[in-house]
Amino acid sequence: MVPFAVVGLVAWAVAGLVLLLFFRDWLTANGHQNWLWTCLAGFLWGFPGLATMMRHDAHRRRRRAAAGQS
Repeated sequence: MVPFAVVGLVAWAVAGLVLLLFFRDWLTANGHQNWLWTCLAGFLWGFPGLATMMRHDAHRRRRRAAAGQS
């Protein structure tokens, strides 16, 4: 599950950087600067998602280890 969260973080970061570096003037001229904020929010919300997926994977490993010992 962790790779999915990492891919999401990277995707939001790349999208935000592309918009910031190549389309900032177009976004400003057309009133779409909120797209940059959306990318930032998606990136930042990815960290709680990453923490959740890491916790989920750790619990799954513990359950599998416990089932293997029984």
